[in-house]
This record gives sequence, C-alpha cells and structure tokens, in this order.
Amino acid sequence: METSLNLMTDHSPFPAWYCPIHHQPLTDDKASLRCPEGESYPKKGGILRFVPESSYADAFGAQWNRYRLTQLDSYTGTTISRDRARRALGEALWSDLSGKQVLECGCGAGRFTEVLLQQGALVTSIDLSSAVDANQENFPQNSTHRVAQASILQLPFLPQQFDLVFCLGVVQHTPCPEKAIAALYAHVKPGGILVFDHFRPTLSRYTKTATLLRVILRRLPPAIGIKVTEALTRCLLPLHKLTRNFRLGQMLLSRISPVESYYQSYPQLDDELLRQWAVLDTHDYLTAWYSHTRRPGQIRAALKDLGLREISLHRAGVNTEARGMRPLTPVKSMNAEPSCELSG
Repeated sequence: METSLNLMTDHSPFPAWYCPIHHQPLTDDKASLRCPEGESYPKKGGILRFVPESSYADAFGAQWNRYRLTQLDSYTGTTISRDRARRALGEALWSDLSGKQVLECGCGAGRFTEVLLQQGALVTSIDLSSAVDANQENFPQNSTHRVAQASILQLPFLPQQFDLVFCLGVVQHTPCPEKAIAALYAHVKPGGILVFDHFRPTLSRYTKTATLLRVILRRLPPAIGIKVTEALTRCLLPLHKLTRNFRLGQMLLSRISPVESYYQSYPQLDDELLRQWAVLDTHDYLTAWYSHTRRPGQIRAALKDLGLREISLHRAGVNTEARGMRPLTPVKSMNAEPSCELSG
C-alpha cells in the first residue's frame, strides 16, 4: 500500500519531501519514493537518495567515510567545530536554535550536525556524496535528525521551509557559487537565516604547488586520490612540525608543500589527530573538482541581488563567513538568474 509522505506531515516534525525535479508530492512504496511524473528515489542503507550514486563530489565521500570521527568535537575532546559554527551563526542565532528547522547542506560526516543537534535544532542533513553514510553512522536518524543524499542545486523540498539554512565548506566546491547561494536561499523561511562560507582569493593560493597538483589529483579515482594524499602527508607533515615555531620557515615550506598543517592553529590536538586533520584538508583541496574564490564584495553583491537583509560578512582565515535574513515581506530579486563569475 502506497502512502503519500506529504499526508504524513502531522506526524513528522520535518518539512515533507518533494520531487526535486517536478516539485510534486512523493508517495512511499517502502523501497523508494515515487513522483507522479515518473521519477523514483530509492532508499539505500536507510537513506533516501535523490541523486545518482556518482558525482563530482565522490572524493569527499571517500574522505568522510574513511575519517568519519576525526573532526567531531566528541572525538577530539575540543570545541573546534562548535566554536566555528557559533562564530558563523552569531550569538543571537546560536542561542535560539532549539526547536528550529535547520537544513544542513554539505553535512559530511557530521562535525556540525553534532553541534546543531546539541543546540536542540531539528536537523535535516544533506550531502551530494556518500558522506551521508558516515553522517548517519555517527548520528542515526530519529525524531530530531534525518539524512538524505541530494544536491543543493535541486533540493527535495518546497521553497521556504527552514528557519536556518546552514552550509559551511561547500559553496566554493559547487559548479557555480552564485547559483548555489540562490538555491540555498530559496529554502529559507521569511524571517529565517542563511549562513555559509566561501574561500577568499589570496596571493598564496596561486603561488603554491598544491594548485598544480590539484590538476592531476582531482582526476584520480577517489580510492587512489586519498592514498596519494595520505602518502604526501606522511612524507611532508614532519617538516611542518619541525618548522612550526619558525614563521619564515613555515611560509617557505608552504610554497613547496601541498600539505595543510595545523600545529599553530590547533595545538590542543595530539600528533595523530593533527595528521588526520592534515590529510582531510589537504585531500579536500587537492581532489575538489571545483575550488572557486570570491571577494567579500562579490558575496555581498550576490546576497543583495537576492534580496537578503541584515547581511553580515566576517573574515575567518582563508574564508569569508556570510549571514543574511529573508525579509518577512517578499522582495523582488535584482537578477532573475544568478550569473556565475569565473574564478579558479
């Protein structure tokens, strides 16, 4: 017997699933969700899959399933992920998450899922890659958390269903950041908030060997790419440790070595965790198919064009953290179709 999931919203704390292509309500035949227009979305491993098994984000799935615990605060015994999320959200929103509908896009293994759930939010975690499997293993689905494999460019909901759309470490890795931002914003309720971050352009980015290596590594199969990253880290991270207290040495080494090092940033982590964090962020950059940069002014302009209010931008390392609100009354956007600015 088929059940319309959208007739079950009285029994579910979450917004209903809709076909991401036709925007039609879905029926549940236990093995999949089906759209009246003929689309079918399978359930595999208890997770709804709204996208094909393979995509440009496969390398991310490989890294998060291999290192699913590495960046969880509950695993590291730190507040690194909590502090980053809190800073991006701002104090007012951070203290008001309890009971809020949160759409977490690019959830990975769940470093921010953990934080959002601890704050009492009702979290829908989405990722384009198989990282959703690691996320579910870390934080099983229940009355406050659900997981689906989906694209932020075609999300399986009706528009304007979430109090907060939260997306850290993702937008720069999409084909067109401006379109990704617009797609995320489409799901923010009136009075709700969009939070995301984006790489800033820096001179050092274009003077490192990592930029050249990425041309090669991003074309490797994910299983091989992560092994290459681990080998690079094993060989070069000891040099970063040796020069960690010498600023000039670190600067010179970073021009040659593609390995990310956090000896200065996170001294509270032990050597093994520092190695794992180095592998993750090195792999993240070297194998990402897309890795765009945007100046803060470009991000602000994109948000203004969409009609956001109370826009806030903050510099955070190599990123710009952005936050803005959907007005309570409709505002016509300046551009009907966001343009994608060319960048690296």
